[in-house]
Parts: sequence; structure tokens; C-alpha cells
Amino acid sequence: MTRSDLVENLAARFEHLTQSDAEAAVRTLLDAMTDALVRGHRIEVRGFGSFSVHRRAPRIGRNPRSGAEVQIPERRVAHFRPGKALREGVDPTLAKSTPARAGSTTD
Repeated sequence: MTRSDLVENLAARFEHLTQSDAEAAVRTLLDAMTDALVRGHRIEVRGFGSFSVHRRAPRIGRNPRSGAEVQIPERRVAHFRPGKALREGVDPTLAKSTPARAGSTTD
């Protein structure tokens, strides 16, 4: 699904929204998420998943063509972790095989 597909689905589902209103809503949501991640905040959407920023430490890599060592600087990367409902929706077999949490009681 592309951004334009998302806008079309939103406009179709909510008939009172025009195409431009749906585009503005999607743009506003994505901009807010981007701004939060840039500031280092975590985003959690219950039932969907969470977005966070992970730090990749600097390291030594190799140029595949010449074999020379290359210094790779530290990086911050966006990371997505799907929520339980999304994981089970994508792969229904997970719902059956998910073990109980430690410390929980089942009577």
C-alpha cells in the first residue's frame, strides 16, 4: 500500500472527507510521527505496534570492491516493532502457539 492508496482508502471510508482533506490528514499524521522520532520520542499505537529510534554504534567495515577498512560512523535508525494484534493478524498460527507470560496464572 502506498501513501496515495492510504489517502484513497481514507477518503472512501469517510465520505464526508474530500480527497484533499484525507491527504492533509495523512500528511499531518506522518509529519507528527516523523517529528516525534526526530526528537527521540517513542510512538506507540495500541494493537498496531511501536516506533522508536535505535542507535547503531560506530564500527569498522570493509569496502567490498577493494577490501580496504572503512570507518562507519554512529547512526540513529527508525525501528518498528509490531504489536501482538498485528502479529497475530498477519500470522494466525501465532495466536495458538503464544506461550503464557511468566508469572501469570491460568485457572
